[in-house]
Amino acid sequence: MTPIAGFRLGFISLLAAAVGMIAGVVAFLLYNLIGLFTNLAFYHVWSFHFRSPADNQLGASVIVIPVIGGIIVGFMAKYGSARIKGHGIPEAMEAVLTSKSRIEAKVAVLKPISAAIAIGTGGPFGAEGPIIQTGGAFGSLIGQVVSMTASERKVLLACGAGAGMAATFNTPIAGVILAIELLLFEFRSRSFIPLVIATTLATSVRQLLLGTGAMFHVLPMDFGIPRALPYYLILGIFCGAIAIVFTKALYFVEDRFDRLPIPELWHPAIGALALGSLVFFVPRILGVGYDTLADILNNNLSVKLLVLVAVFKSVALLFSLGSGTSGGLLAPMFMSSAAAGGLFAVGVNTLIPRAHLSPGACALVAMAAVFGSASRATFAFIVFAFEIVHDFNAVLPLMLVSVIADAVAMRYLPNSIMTEKLARRGLDIHQEYEANALKQLKVEEVMARDVATIEPEETVRAAADRFATGDLKTSRYHALPIVDARANCGDW
Repeated sequence: MTPIAGFRLGFISLLAAAVGMIAGVVAFLLYNLIGLFTNLAFYHVWSFHFRSPADNQLGASVIVIPVIGGIIVGFMAKYGSARIKGHGIPEAMEAVLTSKSRIEAKVAVLKPISAAIAIGTGGPFGAEGPIIQTGGAFGSLIGQVVSMTASERKVLLACGAGAGMAATFNTPIAGVILAIELLLFEFRSRSFIPLVIATTLATSVRQLLLGTGAMFHVLPMDFGIPRALPYYLILGIFCGAIAIVFTKALYFVEDRFDRLPIPELWHPAIGALALGSLVFFVPRILGVGYDTLADILNNNLSVKLLVLVAVFKSVALLFSLGSGTSGGLLAPMFMSSAAAGGLFAVGVNTLIPRAHLSPGACALVAMAAVFGSASRATFAFIVFAFEIVHDFNAVLPLMLVSVIADAVAMRYLPNSIMTEKLARRGLDIHQEYEANALKQLKVEEVMARDVATIEPEETVRAAADRFATGDLKTSRYHALPIVDARANCGDW
């Protein structure tokens, strides 16, 4: 690396440090905003204390609250910015692909507010997607204020996105890998160094403001290695199938909403009405649901409740997110897939009593495998699940189940849940590391050496005669029609 390149990397790293700290603060603010709107909507108190809306005592009136939130988000998308719609990561990817990593300043403000309103009024979303997009937006804005190339701005956008992920779940390594797998598609010092700095500082700010623990507490688990490995093979296929079904169902619902004969302004309200009708019967699907996810991972829910959460959380998410509202996809998919993993363990133990599978362990593995395979970010979510439990016994089942699920999903999903929307817009997304041919070959290795040359004193007629006869010493091109060549030259 030249001194100039080293100086530039140091400068970008300093900017990445600022982006990381901003992302940590954004995570704290959004977390508190969600708490505020939740308390206002479901408990009618002014408080930033984060608590589940599932414990409300509103009765049938709970159906109306998500609708109010949907209407507000619809107006924000209509008259503020349409970029706030969706779960955040595809929008960040689109900015990289189509606008040289430029994101509008208003997105950095409207996205977290709209997400806080949607989640605080009961939307079955997570905070991580909006934080990822908001962090990326701040990185992009800094890259627009300071003079830099599009590649450098992309690095700052990825730093903000990875830092947002790290600050949400206290998972700095997973934040780095997520940014690499979904936004950068490269593993180079020019991007890796700033990215690590950003996620480290974002996690530090998060720990200072929100504490050192993860969003949900997980007790020690029995992963049953190596006796349970055959069952994990089957679980991998099961998780891949879930990823396929969920991805296709989400875009099927989006297509149905797009065909409704009413303005898009009202779509989020319709999705919220469907959500309100469901939460009246299953309150646990309201809001982020970190408490419910912790109960699933710690095997504290009955089989009946696992079934209800797996089914109704998925349906609520499909209708809500498919309607075009604002909210994160990770947490709700974690919850529904973790419930499915717990049910898988219960089912196997019922059929084969000697299997002794841990529902909590299968829930954790399924949680990572389903989203990893659906998003094509398998490595990131293997590391993510490990960072949650800090148990090396989780590594083998996480790796095995996740890669099998990824293989199944790749076979039947040409695009991931993140890139399907972009592919429909005609964008070509390369989600694999691709060798730079210009970096691998020298010009002298591929250049043509027997090129046609003309001496300064040579006439055009003489050159044409020589080329037409195919002089091997002067030309690669042979069998040119002599008559045509002379005819084209005239009397030159």
